[in-house]
Formats: sequence, structure tokens, C-alpha cells
Amino acid sequence: MLLLLIASYAGICRAAPSPGGLAEAWEYSASHNGCALLVIQHGRTLLERYAQGNGPGTRHKIYSGTKGLWCVAAVAAQADGILNLDEPVAGTITEWRGQPGRGQITIRELLNFTAGLDPGFHLHSDAVPDRDGYALALPQVAQPGDSFIYGPGQIQVFCEVLRRKLAARGGETPWHYLERRVLRPIGLGSVPHKGDAKGNPLMASGVQMTAREWARFGELLLAGGKSVLPSGALGQCLCGSGRNPAFGMGFWLNREAPGGRIVNVEENLVPKWWQEDWKEACLCREAPRDLFVSLGSMGQRLYVVPSLDLVVVRLSEDSKFSDAEFLRRLTE
Repeated sequence: MLLLLIASYAGICRAAPSPGGLAEAWEYSASHNGCALLVIQHGRTLLERYAQGNGPGTRHKIYSGTKGLWCVAAVAAQADGILNLDEPVAGTITEWRGQPGRGQITIRELLNFTAGLDPGFHLHSDAVPDRDGYALALPQVAQPGDSFIYGPGQIQVFCEVLRRKLAARGGETPWHYLERRVLRPIGLGSVPHKGDAKGNPLMASGVQMTAREWARFGELLLAGGKSVLPSGALGQCLCGSGRNPAFGMGFWLNREAPGGRIVNVEENLVPKWWQEDWKEACLCREAPRDLFVSLGSMGQRLYVVPSLDLVVVRLSEDSKFSDAEFLRRLTE
């Protein structure tokens, strides 16, 4: 028994990022305009560093990291009996009924970006007074399930689905639902977010958080959603689609490691959607295959590695950042 305990302890030590790896990771992050780096393993903070002008209370836009919050909220809504991820959107968005293609789109396809709607990048603009209405009118450019089209359009349609579902049950707004079911249970109060003139939150990229606040969400994910979701329910966010095995619902996956093809997600999203290649894509061959990432533009990252009991938050103001290089340095 003593030998087993020694072996187990040795395994934990090998799994922990070394002091040298932590230093290398910070140096690489800082050299690419990293503003904050927070590394937590086994519930213990291994590293927390901030660039000049930043600190524990400094919030940054997490951009597309916002999507992960809403996808967890969607799974919570399914657990609450508010919706079913595999139900047709047209069951709630009644104006879509009978429309070729749109009538078959499911909520799950909105959240894994395979519904076939135009990306709708203009939704990021503050000039759109009704983001939900704009999203509902986006053209369908592919059949449901036949494409991966990353952008704010499809998840903003989900905002209207959730808004109508909640309105039928008493009038709670999507933002209040997110606060009540996801943020408050993990000890977070209200965080800044972007809304339109009608109060619709921008689900694709509207939230700001500190490194510690985002880490709280990471610890929830590390625990499998415990305290917010039923056992095993988080797994629905971590299953890739046939069109993009490297993306679940709101999170990027490293499932193809160690033999996959390294892809820089931010660079790979630059071409038009029909030119993107996600076959056998992974973030880092050297990182564990159970690693998943809430990934935002400009280098915003929340890494979660269940096999290492590890949460890492990086906040930045620079998109020229390599997940593969950072993770190699962190785990060396």
C-alpha cells in the first residue's frame, strides 16, 4: 500500500507544471501581450501573474469565451425541463415552420454551429438595436448538419429561443437565467455584458471577467458541472460534431491528440467558412487529449484538463498567440 501511495504521489508531481514550465509559460504569454496568467491545480494556485497596469480586479473582454457560459446554461435549461437540445427550433420560433431547411434545425445545431445559417458577423456591432430579430432573419447558406459556420448568428438565434421559452414560464430573461443558474452558484455576482436596445445579450462575445472570475467557471467545468448540472450532463458540451470534431458546444477540444494535426483556431477561422479545414484538428499534440478550451479572440483562453485536475486562465490583448506553443511550455 505504501508503494502505491508513493507511486501515486510521484504521478501527481510529474503531472504538475514545473516551476520552469510555469516561468516559460508566463514568459511566452507576456511576450504576446498577455495581461494575466492564472494556473490552478488540485484547487491550489500555482501561478498568478499580471502585466503592468493589470491586477486581480482588472476585467477583460473574453470575447467568444462567452459562448461557453451560454452553452452550459443551455444544458441547465434542458435539465430544468425548459427545452430539449434536440427539439426543432421551429417549435418555438413559429415563423420558421414550413420553411425548407429552417424547419429541421435543432437547438443543438445552433450551439455547435452546424445549423447552416450565415455567420452574421454584423451582430457584433452596437448599431444593431435588436440582435435576436436580426439573427432570425439571417439567410440559410447550407443545409442543417452539412457545415460548420462559426459566428454570432446561430447562437443569437438560441437567445431568442431561450427568451421565448422563459417568457412562457413567467418572464425571466436569458441574462437573469444565466446569473441564477450558472454564475451565482459558483460565487459570481453580476459581470459586465453587452446587451442591445431590447435587452438581448450578445451571446457570442459580450461578457467581461477577471482572471479569477473566469477561473471560477473553469473550476465548475473541471468538476463536471457539479452544483449546476446533473451528473454527466456537461459531456454534451464536449462532443464534437461530424463537421468539426474539434468543437463541441461552446468549447474547443483536443481529442485528436497526440496524433492530430495542430491547428491555430484563430488563424483557421480567418478564411470563409467553406474554406476551413477541421479534419483531425487538435490544439496541442503534447497536451492531454481530454483538454478543452473556452477560447476567445485576442488570445483569451480558459483551459481545463480533467486528467491533470488543472485550470488555466490567460487574458490578453494580442491575437498572435499559439496554443500549441504555450501548452508545450507549460507542461514541459
